[in-house]
Amino acid sequence: MRIAVVGIGGVGGYFGGKLARAYASTGEHELIFIARGEHLKAIQQNGLRLFTCEGDYTTWPNIATDQPDRLGILDLILFCVKSYALEESAELFKDHVCERTVAIPLLNGVNSAQRIKSVLPSADIVGGSVYIISHIEKPGVIRQVDGACRLTFGTDDARKSSRYGFILDLLLKAGIDAVLTDRISEVLWTKYLLMCPLGSLTAATGKTYGEILADGKLKAILQEMMEEVAAVARAKNIRLKDDAVEKTLSLVGTFAYNAKTSMQIDRERGKPTEIDALTAHIRQAGSEAGIATPRHDEIYRMLTV
Repeated sequence: MRIAVVGIGGVGGYFGGKLARAYASTGEHELIFIARGEHLKAIQQNGLRLFTCEGDYTTWPNIATDQPDRLGILDLILFCVKSYALEESAELFKDHVCERTVAIPLLNGVNSAQRIKSVLPSADIVGGSVYIISHIEKPGVIRQVDGACRLTFGTDDARKSSRYGFILDLLLKAGIDAVLTDRISEVLWTKYLLMCPLGSLTAATGKTYGEILADGKLKAILQEMMEEVAAVARAKNIRLKDDAVEKTLSLVGTFAYNAKTSMQIDRERGKPTEIDALTAHIRQAGSEAGIATPRHDEIYRMLTV
């Protein structure tokens, strides 16, 4: 298979790195990293260096480039870019997909698959979700500090999801903790229940995971924001467990005290954030479903002043 990993940041670097380590030198599959700038140059010169909770290693893809127009038809594309760059990134692959090309978005948000489909209508788009805390430490270096490092993908149709068993095998053989599901909407919204409130609140306040939980007022706001997301999900007929908010709030406590969300890190560095896929989207989805989201409205104002 010809596999492209688009965006070699915390997510793409970790999962793409595992795929490259397993397959790039065997000839079984071709691994292509799409990156840019100094990060790309460092990968081309020294490989991709990964520091993870499982161990440290350097891996080399078969190709590392910022010019996907020369790649030809691809079999599998993992989109690991930021939400605000999704459509622009997908546009680059219009001439490199066909009906057999499977594309999986691995980024924050609940509507990424639909957004890619609007740009690449001929490709087979499958929903995806990951739980990982990792980032680019410096050009050519990825550091993973926490998170389950699990990749879940699939559809909401059991018979359709079963067709992707070959991708599951590919991921598992590369040492990736992968799950193929026929309830991807539930998986996406369960993660959204965590990342939308937490990403928004940490970015707005500048507080880490642990600092949010240690502050009674902020913890209460976080819970209220989670309850807003759960209400919108249920209004959209997404099946979340009755104790989803309670379990998600408890999950936050299992992460490192000083851990930061990617949205918080981006805001601190003066970079664009995923406010579109997180804070703004839940407000829009709530409005469309007739569900009020006052806490997200408040945080959105803080993030846009």
